Amino acid sequence: MSSAGEPQARMAATREGERPLFDPSDPKDAHALDRLRREPILWLTTVRMDGQPQSSPVWFVWDERSFLIYSITTSPKVPNIRANPRVALHLGDDGVGADIVTLEGTAQILENAPGVDQVPAYVEKYGGLIEEMGADPSQFASLYSTAIHVTPTRVRVAE
Repeated sequence: MSSAGEPQARMAATREGERPLFDPSDPKDAHALDRLRREPILWLTTVRMDGQPQSSPVWFVWDERSFLIYSITTSPKVPNIRANPRVALHLGDDGVGADIVTLEGTAQILENAPGVDQVPAYVEKYGGLIEEMGADPSQFASLYSTAIHVTPTRVRVAE
């Protein structure tokens, strides 16, 4: 934490000498990584053309470097990202304002990406929830057919 009580932000390791996004030997970072692997919902904030931020809960897969999110093609987040790829993401807190994981990054719409039903990690993570919706992965893939790839550039974690 900084002297003002705010979580320290870290930049992504993109150039020599920059600190890695997460340090697995740091207990707070290790906890944040664990949450990114197991939490079902991440909030994605995009920016509308008029400058208004728009947050949406999304399902996601974290591969230790980036996020894969699928969206309905007509969702406002899709044109928002095409117009402005800068996004913010966060996990829910513990209910009293602690256990914070927020990230900033760059999003990209992946043209011709494999469908949800062809991404084993996504089906493994959400297959049960997809079934609870009364669908199978291929039906879900036909609706959530737009793949979004987010590369984080900055992270803040706090207990």
